[in-house]
Amino acid sequence: MNVNFSPEELVFQDEVRAFFAEEYPQDILEGRRKSMLASRDIYIRGQQALHTKGWAGINWPVEYGGTGWSVTQKYIFFNEFAAADCPTIIPFGLGMVGPVIYTYGTEEQKEKFLPDILSSSVWWCQGYSEPGAGSDLASLKTRADLDGDEYVINGTKTWTTLAQHADWIFILARTNSDVARKQEGISFLLVKMDAPGITVTPIYTLDGDHEINQVFFDNVRIPADQLIGEEGKGWTYGKFLLTHERANIAGVALSKQRLRKLKKKLASYEQQGQAPADVESFRRKMAEVEIQLSALEYTELRTLASVSTGKAPGPESSILKIKGTEMQQAIDNLFFELSAYGALPNLRAQYEAGYDGDIVDDDGSSLTALRYFNFRKASIYGGSNEIQKNIIAKAVLRI
Repeated sequence: MNVNFSPEELVFQDEVRAFFAEEYPQDILEGRRKSMLASRDIYIRGQQALHTKGWAGINWPVEYGGTGWSVTQKYIFFNEFAAADCPTIIPFGLGMVGPVIYTYGTEEQKEKFLPDILSSSVWWCQGYSEPGAGSDLASLKTRADLDGDEYVINGTKTWTTLAQHADWIFILARTNSDVARKQEGISFLLVKMDAPGITVTPIYTLDGDHEINQVFFDNVRIPADQLIGEEGKGWTYGKFLLTHERANIAGVALSKQRLRKLKKKLASYEQQGQAPADVESFRRKMAEVEIQLSALEYTELRTLASVSTGKAPGPESSILKIKGTEMQQAIDNLFFELSAYGALPNLRAQYEAGYDGDIVDDDGSSLTALRYFNFRKASIYGGSNEIQKNIIAKAVLRI
């Protein structure tokens, strides 16, 4: 994609590059180049460095501490962020519950929660999915019953990413069962993770990592003023949040950076005589991914333009989610295919033998087996891609 920046935008690009080269914690970048895994401290320090610079609320309204950036400035920032190999901005606070609170919360809730979310002083996690309610989220069973000035919560949430680090969790819970549609009677609640009755149990993934959890609520009591908006309107707020989540999942800038690394890696192997036998076929596959990624980038820019006016991402967030995750997995496949030709010689053997951490190749890139297996989930979380196609059919195609 060809983007011609104005002189002012080029100055901004230089500022962003200088920030990551000089002000952003360099030990974080060095560690990131060697492993895709990061600790709570690393994530928080990275996000707090952005906050200190005034760059934490990238998509937030200015009145709540947002950057006020144009669409082009956001485009520049995300591309430079990916090029610098920064660890992911954990989305649950800044990208998900924050927008719900500043859109639907009371003034008291905004004053209480937004400053700590913006500064990454607290860690949030998301309590949506349940053992019997994943893509069919409206079938959730977790209940929140009003008892005086408190809600009493009972139920289970699962696949709760990084809940072991979280200070707070936002959940959808059923507050009324006497409803015509199962999407009704659901409320959006904020819960402190150290509340009595909460138990977090780890779920270990195929790569041996502890990233996700199951969270149990046993008569957990929270103040009634931790309800967001109106009781029974949680489905509306939850859908609003998911449009932000799905747009973030696309990860176009990161996929562009990974594709650049793949090209560099292939060129290096060609020089060493280790390239695939049918290198032209491999190059065609890379070209197909690059073309689709460029097309997706236009959709992302349109979405950024919509968000910059204060709107939530619309159904295009589902398009971003589908194609973004397909591109991520296609690039994973290309890296793995390169390994099959012997260009990354012991990758599968090392994976099958088990390893404690990531596999690092000779240039420090962490783009091999761990990512391949871990990111099979990308087309499922945030609402499976099959569900996204239904959303597009109804909202865009009017089927």
